[in-house]
Amino acid sequence: MLTHKFTSEAVEAWKAVYDEYRAKLYPNRKTALELIKYLKQKYPVTEQTEEKLRQVVVGNVIQNECYLNKLPNGKTPVAKVFYVENTGSGKLLYEKQDDEFKGCKIIVGVEIETVFCMVEGSSMLWDELFAFRGLDDDDLNNYYLVAEYVACLKKFDMLDSVLTRTN
Repeated sequence: MLTHKFTSEAVEAWKAVYDEYRAKLYPNRKTALELIKYLKQKYPVTEQTEEKLRQVVVGNVIQNECYLNKLPNGKTPVAKVFYVENTGSGKLLYEKQDDEFKGCKIIVGVEIETVFCMVEGSSMLWDELFAFRGLDDDDLNNYYLVAEYVACLKKFDMLDSVLTRTN
C-alpha cells in the first residue's frame, strides 16, 4: 500500500522489480466472490449496508479510469463493504495498525464487477488482500502494480508458490 510520496528512486526500483519478475508472472486475478470468501474465512467481519459506504467504493471505480476500464460494458458497479471486528484473528490487524490508523475501524470495500478492493485502517490487510487477489493482464503491464504485487507476495512468503505455478 503506497502511503507516502514516491520519488524518482522509488520509480526506478519499481521498474527494476518489474524487469526482474514480469516474465515470470501470469494473469491470476481472483473474482470478487473469491476475495470476499477469503476475507470472511480469515477474519471476523460484519457486512455493512449503509449506502454512503458502498458509494465510496463505487465512486473510486467510476472516478478512476484504470478501474472504470475494468467495468464490463453495460454493467453497473456493485459494492460490498465490511468492518473487520477487533476480535479473534481481526485483533492482530488492530494491534498491528500503522500509527496513522490507530483507533480507526478497519473497513474493506470490494466492487463485484471489477474486483476493485480498498482497505481503510490497515496497510497489513491491504497488502494481504492485494497478494491474494492477484493481477490481470492489464495489471501485469503496469510496473508499479507488478512491483507492489511482488512486495506483497514477499511480505506473506507467497512469491515462490506464485512463481512455481507459472513454470
